[in-house]
Amino acid sequence: MTFKEALTTLPQYILPHHALSKMMSKLTHCENKTWKNLFIKQIIRHYGVNMKEALDPDINTFLSFNHFFTRELKPEARPLTSEPNAIACPADGAVSQAGPITDGKIFQAKGKSFTATDLLGGDAERAEPFNNGVFTTIYLSPKDYHRLHMPLTGTLREMVHIPGRLFSVNTATTNSVPGLFARNERVAALFDTDAGPMALILVGAIFVSSIETVWHGVVTPPSITSVRSWQYQENAPVLKIGEEMGRFNMGSTIIVLFGKDKAQWDSELTAEKVVKLGERIGITLA
Repeated sequence: MTFKEALTTLPQYILPHHALSKMMSKLTHCENKTWKNLFIKQIIRHYGVNMKEALDPDINTFLSFNHFFTRELKPEARPLTSEPNAIACPADGAVSQAGPITDGKIFQAKGKSFTATDLLGGDAERAEPFNNGVFTTIYLSPKDYHRLHMPLTGTLREMVHIPGRLFSVNTATTNSVPGLFARNERVAALFDTDAGPMALILVGAIFVSSIETVWHGVVTPPSITSVRSWQYQENAPVLKIGEEMGRFNMGSTIIVLFGKDKAQWDSELTAEKVVKLGERIGITLA
């Protein structure tokens, strides 16, 4: 952690994270045409958003900034890998980290890690299938596509909503805040796949007004004080590789977990690598 990163991060400890996110939610859902178009144009210009990839590139058709932020892409913009045993990238973004889950611990940044148990809501039984498995953490910046898709075909077993703070998840904060991804509010979806259990953890962040899944709709808000979970036994949703599974209403991070000897990341999947939805990021071993 550098001095500059510390200065950037320290004020976040005292900010009213959820109150700020509620305020941002109102702004991003505002349907005032002048306001939302100005906001959209500023984001496109500042971050270099490629609207040529959007299914509808006309900003006037978006009802709100959030409608723009969660825009669909043209089907051909993100081809889905067809390689045998491939694991598809679940999102546009940049790799924060990727590697082994060693003795239940997941690497965050130099000198910092957190446990799979804490990440999944403090339930050791829920985390046990991922012990000594592999993980990757992918950060979505404001310029990225903000829908999340399935790395493999899977049957939903459980969804868990875990309360927490809403620190930023940018590089400076990731390098500075201990256990960041196990401290922020998050939604974990656990699937059964041909490669065994797979967990997709959608991590909230400051100004992230909500997290949605396709089978449930909006999961957050409301904010909560204790873990809540949904079990899927009969008629459990089955999502195919490449299908949309959720979205962030504003940007954040997705973490993918697999069990021991079940998956292997491609050698190029390293910190700071830019990745695109649907491309191969690894292979299944089971």
